[in-house]
Amino acid sequence: MLQKILRYDIQITKKFVENAQRVTALRSLANHSKFLELSCHGIVWLAGWLTFIWLFNNSELYQLQVNMLIGLILDIIVIAVTKAFVRRRRPIPMNKMIPGNPDKYSFPSGHASRAVLIAFILMVVDPISIIFYPPLVAWVTSVAISRVLAERHYFLDIFGGIGIGILEGLLMSILWLSQSSSTSILNSLSDEKRDGGEFHV
Repeated sequence: MLQKILRYDIQITKKFVENAQRVTALRSLANHSKFLELSCHGIVWLAGWLTFIWLFNNSELYQLQVNMLIGLILDIIVIAVTKAFVRRRRPIPMNKMIPGNPDKYSFPSGHASRAVLIAFILMVVDPISIIFYPPLVAWVTSVAISRVLAERHYFLDIFGGIGIGILEGLLMSILWLSQSSSTSILNSLSDEKRDGGEFHV
């Protein structure tokens, strides 16, 4: 049964990629797949978030900064372990011009899980202004679909990544550190005292 489902997944994904060239919006999305890939890459987000923490010394941001960092690290670990366990091979690109994949394994999609986790935190756990919801949802959707169009993943990989991202978001809502705990962690990691500290520089 599992082999049959996987075969159907491969066939449906291949047919979707072939037909996407006839739809202007999907063809445009495919052309921007490399940018979307970088916009949700694990290393880019981890390095970017650490930079954000370092540059913006604002007590109102401490809780989000620390918890999002924990969530990003959790996502990288969960995806790496799951891929190593499942070991499903990535699609063989029909377009030979597409550069090689960063790793061999396909299930689940780390980009999909990471995008959903970030959106879950920013919309459910620690909500931002509602005016940012539409572009955030559009980004998550574009990242997920572009992974299929770029022939990096099958549809089941994307759905698996989305499911894992939701579960990670729910877990982070349970483990969410308080403002005081977040401040203590940042203070312990920083060489300089934060604003309000006894020896603030």
